[in-house]
Amino acid sequence: MPVPQDPRVHTIIHEARLRFVSDGYAAARIEPIARSAGVSTATLYTFFPSKVALFEAVIETAAKDFYDRVGPLLNTEAPDRSILTDYLIRYTEFLSDSFVRKMFRLIVAERPRFNTQAVDFFDRGRGDIAHTLIAMFETMSANGLIKTEKPSWAVSQLLGMIEHPVLLLPLASGKDPIQARSARAIAEDAVETFWARYGA
Repeated sequence: MPVPQDPRVHTIIHEARLRFVSDGYAAARIEPIARSAGVSTATLYTFFPSKVALFEAVIETAAKDFYDRVGPLLNTEAPDRSILTDYLIRYTEFLSDSFVRKMFRLIVAERPRFNTQAVDFFDRGRGDIAHTLIAMFETMSANGLIKTEKPSWAVSQLLGMIEHPVLLLPLASGKDPIQARSARAIAEDAVETFWARYGA
């Protein structure tokens, strides 16, 4: 990716993200992106030599946004139920964001063309969440807060309770549903169900 110190790079990526999400990769054109970013097409190509390079930068910054949102909760020395709940509320709020879901939908649609970037986006993101939760559960189990023989299974069950209504159904339907429950309520309900099953 180009040197991030140049503010034009951020503006171009921001405008490209909006255009890719609204028009799709194939229909998005470089000239309108450059115009919206307030730069010439030649300047845009100076930073991003191709539409492919620009789209890859959009995916990369979307992944960074994800880590910026959930990153502060990744390192917790003594996790308990309240920390788990707070962590999952932030994760659920992130997935509930309409623009985030549009980015997921865009990346899923373009996966055949950008398989490496898509796999990295999904696997690295969800993998980090899963590994963090596994570590949390191992610590909580050692501290006598929960009982689970297979933390990875417990993580899959917990994430499924959140990702199914918040991300998978909207991706499958192609639209953002009107949610009957808030992101906070979905996360809290998931923790409640998890605690009923695994709480010590």
